[in-house]
Amino acid sequence: MNKKVVCFGELLLRLSPALNRQWIHDASMPVFVGGAELNVATALARWKVLVEYSTALPDNYLTREICEHLEQQHISTRPVHFSGERIGTYYLPQGTDLKNGGVIYDRAYSSFGMLRPGMIDWDEVLKDARWFHFSAISPALTEQVAAVCREGAAAAAAKGITVSIDLNHRARLWQYGKKPDTIMPSLVEYCDVVMGNIWAANALLGIPVDPEIHLHGSQEDFLAHASRTALALHKQYPKVKTVANTFRFDQGDGGILYYASLDTGGQQYHSTRLVASTIVDKVGSGDCFMAGLIYGLYHGHNPQEVIETAAAAAFGKLMEKGDATRQDMETIKKRISAHG
Repeated sequence: MNKKVVCFGELLLRLSPALNRQWIHDASMPVFVGGAELNVATALARWKVLVEYSTALPDNYLTREICEHLEQQHISTRPVHFSGERIGTYYLPQGTDLKNGGVIYDRAYSSFGMLRPGMIDWDEVLKDARWFHFSAISPALTEQVAAVCREGAAAAAAKGITVSIDLNHRARLWQYGKKPDTIMPSLVEYCDVVMGNIWAANALLGIPVDPEIHLHGSQEDFLAHASRTALALHKQYPKVKTVANTFRFDQGDGGILYYASLDTGGQQYHSTRLVASTIVDKVGSGDCFMAGLIYGLYHGHNPQEVIETAAAAAFGKLMEKGDATRQDMETIKKRISAHG
C-alpha cells in the first residue's frame, strides 16, 4: 500500500536579523532552514508519517549538510534534484511575518527557480507515494516553475495519488508578468484538498470575496463566507473534495484569535476558538495547519477531529520560534482537550 507523503517546493534559508542595527553590532544573524513545503514535511515526520521532500538544490557542501540534517529529522531526501548553483534565501526581521513589508526575498536564479519542465523524473519522485503536496508559493516564482508544478500535480493525479495545495499568497513574489488567477486555476484542477483563506482564494483563483467583511464580520459571518468560498471551489474544480479555511486576527497588544473551518461532503466543520494574549513567531503557522490537515486526512480521522487537530497545531506553532514546529502529536491533542 502506498504510504509516503511527498512534499514539493523550494528549500529556503531564512536570515532573521535583530533590527535597530543589532545584527551589525553582534556580527550575527540567525539562519533557519525552511520553506513552506519543508515545514509541512518536518511536522509530518515528527508525527511519524513517512515523508519525502522533493526540491532542487546545488551540489555543494551546504546542500550535503542540509540533506544530512533533514535525514536526521526522518525526512527522506531521495527525490532531491541536484542542479543549479544557489540556495534561495530571504530576510525576515525578528518579530514580523511574511505578510509584512519587512520581508526581502533573494531567490532569483536559485536552483529551484531554474527548474524547467522535463527536468524532474516524476515517476521516480512519486514512487510509492500516497499523497503529493505543494503550495502557491512555487508557481509565483516563474512561469517555468509553475509549469513544473503543473507537471507534478498532473502526474500525481494520473496515478491516483491525493494532491493537496496551500493557497498561500505572497504578492511580492508574482513579478513575472502573469496574474495569479491566470496561472493557479490550471494547477488547482488536479487537487483533491485545498487549504487557504477566503482572501487568498479570491487573489489566486478569482473566487468572490466580500471586500468589507473584515469591517463587520462576526465568526458566524466568516464561517458562512468560508462555506460560500468552498462551494464555489467545488463547482469550479470538481476534483476538489475538501476545502479548509483559516482565520487569524490580531487581538489587543500582541495577542491572537484563531479558528478554522473544513468543508467536505456537503457539510462544514469548524474548530474551537483559540485565543492567546501573546505569541512568539508567526512564521510557519499556516504550514503547521497544512501538516495537521494532511495528518488527519491521511489517517482517515473524522472531519471534526481533522479540523481540531490542524487548528491546534497551527495555534501551537505561534508559540514557537523558527520555521518548523517541534510539537509532538500528544502535545497537540492535550491542547485540544484543554480548549474544550
